[in-house]
Amino acid sequence: MLESLRNKKILVVVAHPDDELLGLGSSMHRLIHSYNCKIRTVILGEGITSRGEKRDLEEWKLKLKRHKENIEAARKIIGYESVGVYDFPDNRFDGVDLLDIIKVVEAEKENFNPEIIFTHHGGDVNIDHQRTFEAVITAARPMEHESVHTIITFETPSGTEWRASSDPKQFIPNFYIEIFEENLRAKIDGMQSYEFEKRDFPHPRSPEALTILAKQRGITVGKNLVESFMIIRLIA
Repeated sequence: MLESLRNKKILVVVAHPDDELLGLGSSMHRLIHSYNCKIRTVILGEGITSRGEKRDLEEWKLKLKRHKENIEAARKIIGYESVGVYDFPDNRFDGVDLLDIIKVVEAEKENFNPEIIFTHHGGDVNIDHQRTFEAVITAARPMEHESVHTIITFETPSGTEWRASSDPKQFIPNFYIEIFEENLRAKIDGMQSYEFEKRDFPHPRSPEALTILAKQRGITVGKNLVESFMIIRLIA
């Protein structure tokens, strides 16, 4: 399966700055540097204003500017080709018409013409992740001339594993990408670039926790380090 990704154009669609690192930072690094993949990331939301009492863009102006600088720093560490950054309201995607989000994904898809899309697991506890998944599924519906033949979802630490254990929308991986120390290091270094998102252990976004997750996922398939995914659609 991994060999089939060689030389492919891949669009990564995420809700917030840092989700691209948390979900598949190591895999992106490996696919770019070992498999000659051309990757563009789309970040739909601004990512931080929900931490205030109200969404006051002027109040967050300087931090939003810094957040966008952090995106570029992380991009350089991972090495993906380009990024589209949008400003949908953080943790308020349910207050936005889904069609508006779909239109962004459709435009990005038309311009980049990817064969594969990676995005959030549809069962994440985070509403923005859920809406991003819905937008991708709709934007890439399998019609006659659709270029996207594969849709793959990833887990987002501090968003996927917090879904209630009794909920049927659990993340159950069926696709695993083996990663190596240099790939994991790029992911962790990229996350450290996100000054408003990085956390200390035992938070799931801490370097230690990201390493533990990669090892734990690796153990389940007999590898040292792994990032895990769910294949949603694969048209061969």
